[in-house]
Amino acid sequence: MKRASQWILASAVMMGDPVAALADDAPVSKFIGSVSVTNDYIFRGLSQTNRKPAFQPGIEYDDASGWYVGAWGSNVSWLSDVSTDDARVSNSVEIDGYAGYRGSLSPDWAYDVGLYTYYYPGSYPASFTRPYTTEAYASLAWKGIALKYSYGLTNLFGFANSKHSDYVDLSYNVEFAPGWTFNSHIGHQEVPHNPGYSYDDWRIGVTRAFANGYSIALGYYDTNAKRSAYTNPEGHYVGRATGILTVSKSF
Repeated sequence: MKRASQWILASAVMMGDPVAALADDAPVSKFIGSVSVTNDYIFRGLSQTNRKPAFQPGIEYDDASGWYVGAWGSNVSWLSDVSTDDARVSNSVEIDGYAGYRGSLSPDWAYDVGLYTYYYPGSYPASFTRPYTTEAYASLAWKGIALKYSYGLTNLFGFANSKHSDYVDLSYNVEFAPGWTFNSHIGHQEVPHNPGYSYDDWRIGVTRAFANGYSIALGYYDTNAKRSAYTNPEGHYVGRATGILTVSKSF
């Protein structure tokens, strides 16, 4: 679920200039991508790998007109972690696809609208609500400030009767020295018809981008998600405060 926010915006943050990524001065059609390794895959404040590392490749085609399409993936364990002997889930990979349109309203203002779908190949018990999720999203950015809204068109990540969920994401990213970017974010996940599962999450961090396409990001993540709702059968609370180190290579 990259979801956070999503892959192209995250890649832009890694490179220290999200607005530039959303609106080039001289747009050209191109493929862009990245490969990342992180000590814990965090999505909307929640660990997707039960505190274990993740490998995350992504690729996107940007048309000069502003349209784009892409795919992103990662290893995950959160679904298999909730397996029981009576309800066995077999899944270890997340594959995302998305498409949208981005443009600029002025040199300082940029917008982005599109659809994002999360797919988790595997086998599930007959009674298990499938985790496949599709969201529509829209974002508006002014300089380093971006507000993004995601709306669930399907059930949300395996929650039954959770259509019309939404997630609001407010972020601020600013380059404070050449190659150095301060990152911050606060978000709210609403899970309808599932009392106790809605929560807030937040993050602060710093990214160091290098001219050869490599970047290193260090962040501190936390949530107010209820421990009783987001503790897996192994006893690990997946919404706990944690430090994340991510190394990426763009191409």
